[in-house]
Amino acid sequence: MSADLDALLTHVYVLLDDLLPPRRRVGRPPRISDSELICLALAQVLLDCPNERRFLRLARQRLGHLFPYVPGQSGFNKRLRALAPQLVQAVTLLASLSPSFCDRLRLLDSTPVPCAASRETVRRSALSGHGGYGYCRSHSRWFWGFRLYLLCAPDGLPVGFELAAANQPERAVAAELLERVLQGGETVVCD
Repeated sequence: MSADLDALLTHVYVLLDDLLPPRRRVGRPPRISDSELICLALAQVLLDCPNERRFLRLARQRLGHLFPYVPGQSGFNKRLRALAPQLVQAVTLLASLSPSFCDRLRLLDSTPVPCAASRETVRRSALSGHGGYGYCRSHSRWFWGFRLYLLCAPDGLPVGFELAAANQPERAVAAELLERVLQGGETVVCD
């Protein structure tokens, strides 16, 4: 298992290093490159370790031969948040290399992402101008927050996603997502 993970992370690193532009900043170069950091984030998902502190401790022990420097939790978080656009690029690249990406069948569904439970929380939230009230039919309740729309291949590979306010019409958001993601000729199944 360890050798397979090492080979996968090495392959992903090579792909990402070719994909991502080199950092051009003044000052001391970082001790870990952007490609290495995104590979570490991928390893966290593959090792199924949602706790970052525990994962970074595990990465030092198990992946130390691949990553000579593993940052602390705050540095890992800060750099990974700054790399959000590059992370989306990397996920898109890896998804396009997956065998199911060429499948012509797509599944579309949405799920509520509640962000607040009381009116006072809604008013004080930093997301107050972005979220909205929506109804979740499967749970038979109203919620305030967002709705996550996910377009997947039949094996579960995410092909596209959209996060929209819960009060936006589902058909309009789904049409926008499909227009942006589909190339043409796909069959979409949704409810």
